[in-house]
Amino acid sequence: MARINYILTVILWIVFVNPIPANAFVLVIDPGHGGKDPGAIGKKGNEKDINLAVALLAGQSIANEHPDVKIVYTRTQDVFIGLDDRANIANKADANLFISIHSNSINKKKSYISGAEVYTFGIARSAENLEVAKRENSVIVMEDNYEQKYEGYDPDSAESSMMFEYMMNLYAEQSIDFASMVDKELVNTANRDNRGVKQAGYLVLRKATMPRILIELDYISNPEAENYLLSKSGQKTLARSISNAFTKYKREFDRKGKSSTQEISNEQPANLLPDKEDSATTQEQISANPVEPKKTSANGRIYKIQILASAKRLPDKSPELKGYKADYFIEGKYYKYTYGKSADWNEIYRLWQKSVKDFKDAFIVAFENGVKVPINN
Repeated sequence: MARINYILTVILWIVFVNPIPANAFVLVIDPGHGGKDPGAIGKKGNEKDINLAVALLAGQSIANEHPDVKIVYTRTQDVFIGLDDRANIANKADANLFISIHSNSINKKKSYISGAEVYTFGIARSAENLEVAKRENSVIVMEDNYEQKYEGYDPDSAESSMMFEYMMNLYAEQSIDFASMVDKELVNTANRDNRGVKQAGYLVLRKATMPRILIELDYISNPEAENYLLSKSGQKTLARSISNAFTKYKREFDRKGKSSTQEISNEQPANLLPDKEDSATTQEQISANPVEPKKTSANGRIYKIQILASAKRLPDKSPELKGYKADYFIEGKYYKYTYGKSADWNEIYRLWQKSVKDFKDAFIVAFENGVKVPINN
């Protein structure tokens, strides 16, 4: 009951007590774990305390430098909040960006491992990424009625993690761009070992309807890294790294006319760390579309299925296209290949259900007058 009251208080504060100006950029910062959930446990401290300290410092820095940004925290104290509740706070705030802050851990035999990792929501194609996501997701067992709340999700099941292949993700490119910015800052400013930008099926990210990332600051299981994570100077530098990355993201966001669904960077997005089954062609690093049909478009909108993206133009009969008759459009530095065309969402959705068997990262895109537009408009 205390947890529910806290969440309601936060939401009421967001909506009524401290209304958000219509032109404000809303940033939600999520300090991972808290309360009865300590997160990863080191020899000297707990992950939940590190996450909160860095989150508050990062928020303070961003607020000082960006008076037009509204900062919303999922928690500001040592309290427990469910994973879906964190996403719900972001959605209620109509956030433009969601940052979940965590600290990593690994078994004692690999305690030498250190470095920062930045995750976007998607399918964990490597065993290592899957294990990290399973550990972070396992907190749901502390929540009441988690089996019903999370639709039967089992934190110990690889199959449950793979169900995210069919979850909606309209903000993959923006998430990857921002994750790349954060990754670079953690390496250059905080001097963390670079473990790269990756994907995994984090529950805390799945229902957040905006660009979102999860940061693993470093490994609390590594004694040297733990000392850094627990130090005030280390926490300030990590917070500064996040703040610097946000400044770059916000600059591009403003330059693009505050359209959070446009491509926010002209730089080539960072490739997610490759897995063995990845092809030479860069696949779109995103999950699939919503599984509930919509009504037929009434505004001249055309839907297509984006099946892959490539840094170079592919021959018409390229094996990468798997026999599909595909069109393409150019966005940034990529040729983006689409299959099918319909003004009827239900029709394109049925076609997507078939094509996703061959292109597991396929998703639906929308065009109006030949221009790509957000599906949720």
